[in-house]
Amino acid sequence: MNSSEIKKAVFKHATIFKTGGIRPTEELGESWIGKVLWGQEKIEVPSNFEPLCTLFLEKSPYCPKELESYQLITVYMDYNVFNELTRENLAPFFKINCYTTLDGLHKVNDQSIRIKPFPLIPSLVDNDAPAWDSADFDPEIEDEIVRLESENVLDYHEDVVEEVYPMHKIGGYASYVQSGVSFGEDYHFVFQISSDEKAQFNIVDSGSFYFFFNEATQEWAVHCDFF
Repeated sequence: MNSSEIKKAVFKHATIFKTGGIRPTEELGESWIGKVLWGQEKIEVPSNFEPLCTLFLEKSPYCPKELESYQLITVYMDYNVFNELTRENLAPFFKINCYTTLDGLHKVNDQSIRIKPFPLIPSLVDNDAPAWDSADFDPEIEDEIVRLESENVLDYHEDVVEEVYPMHKIGGYASYVQSGVSFGEDYHFVFQISSDEKAQFNIVDSGSFYFFFNEATQEWAVHCDFF
């Protein structure tokens, strides 16, 4: 295989987000960091959880198949998570609400007191590549890359990876800083929320929270890493 063939085999589509830069509308369809704008009145959120983000999937340029039945995801976070980052699964520190329809939603306008809220502007990328030690490679592709690198024919980071997307993102690959993780073959990475200087949100040291979804059981797993 050559670099073009490897790119074709490993590249994935993703929706990446730019923070701010537009006049907010606060209307249905606008994603946010630091604010949950919409929800159902019957949804109860523990008092110690703060709004983290609003992600409208129906307006996203790309949505992974595991989330195709949802139009909106809102996330609240318990800041005690920062005292428990060595846990294997951080999902208990997040309240993740998934909506299959936008009908009947109410403007709840929950705003974080620690994150400066901004609208998130989505755009499509088609060249998201896995981190080398992420365990996201097909074994045959990984073996081929190792062979080519050992023969000095190719360098994965120089000849395959075109761009790294360590930002708020739906789909694609988790942009791990450390070694990757796996919660089993039934859990798939679906989105990440990352440190955001503009929103004054730092995950320890420029880290990210990675969200994995088990479509069969409707269960979540969350991982964090940082520099």
